[in-house]
Amino acid sequence: MPAMVSLAHLWLPIILAAVFVFIVSSFLHMVLKYHRSDYKGLSNEDAVRAAINAGGAAAGQYTIPYCADPKEMGSPEKVQKFTEGPVGILVLRANGPVRMGPFLGAWFIYLLLISYFTAYVLSRTVPLGAPYLAVFRIAGTVAWMGYAGAEITNSIWRGQPWNVTWKNVFDGLLYGLFTAGVFGWLWPR
Repeated sequence: MPAMVSLAHLWLPIILAAVFVFIVSSFLHMVLKYHRSDYKGLSNEDAVRAAINAGGAAAGQYTIPYCADPKEMGSPEKVQKFTEGPVGILVLRANGPVRMGPFLGAWFIYLLLISYFTAYVLSRTVPLGAPYLAVFRIAGTVAWMGYAGAEITNSIWRGQPWNVTWKNVFDGLLYGLFTAGVFGWLWPR
């Protein structure tokens, strides 16, 4: 039976994969800017803001129209509201200026988690001294599923436009490829 790799031997690729993906994601969002079209502004933004503020909505996730029980969706009143629109999901953050530091910190922790679980799967499936492509194949698949696997559900259940989802899935593929490259390069021999 071939010798398996301990997670302790994979600390460097875990960290470097997270750093590389952080750099790639920064490049995609700050240099290429193809995600700029992911969100649109409302033509009556001030009126919508005033209405939300008048309702006193706190940070959280809301649906419009709201149904406390799925059985309500069939009531004539709710059917009318769904027919008239708008129909959607609204996410509100806490009021205040946007501070990128906490977002970027949480993003990096997420990258470390994906790298860690990629390392975990590799340590259980790929033996010590495996060739680059054997490591790359498994690492790339696991990392891509971690970065992009749940993106499709955002279009299915939340109504996220499919073009946004496909961009995110493509980003996840790039992140997976970079993760795979790092693990293949630094796989213990």
